[in-house]
Amino acid sequence: MQRPPAIPPEDMDWTFVIDDGCAECGFSPHDVTTTGARLRAAVPTWRERLSRPDATTRPAPTVWSPVEYACHVRDACRIFRGRLELMLGHDDPVFPNWDQDATAVAEDYFHQAPKAVADQLATEAEATAAAFDAVRPEQWERPGRRGNGSRFTVRTFAVYFLHDIAHHVHDVSRAGAPA
Repeated sequence: MQRPPAIPPEDMDWTFVIDDGCAECGFSPHDVTTTGARLRAAVPTWRERLSRPDATTRPAPTVWSPVEYACHVRDACRIFRGRLELMLGHDDPVFPNWDQDATAVAEDYFHQAPKAVADQLATEAEATAAAFDAVRPEQWERPGRRGNGSRFTVRTFAVYFLHDIAHHVHDVSRAGAPA
């Protein structure tokens, strides 16, 4: 099978959602102690969307298909869980860079099987939800940084992470909503 057209790299700094929410997807900052529950609540939507016949169809040539978005969310759960572990175990760590666009190409998101991805996403989401559930009250203000200098606390990191999940649920919900 051929590779699909390249997706333009994401270059927007989404950290504004931490304070302002996201008008595009309707996300608003939340009580971070509900991060695990909110992440788990997204899994049935992903399973349903990936069970549709058009799960591998791009709504436009340079817009990810639902399976590509799901691969990204699966991997984001793993990456963010690792970053959370760094924040909880080290003083003000700098997160290793993750080029999500390069990962999508290298891991060939376009050709991954929707059912397998749904199962993998559920597993990664549960592990990440459990990691957020285990954050103790005194740990929510622990700091960490991206390589570009963006600073987070575990609290703001949880909001930033959950926006990514919610925004991509929004992306796939509007891309292939049943008529």
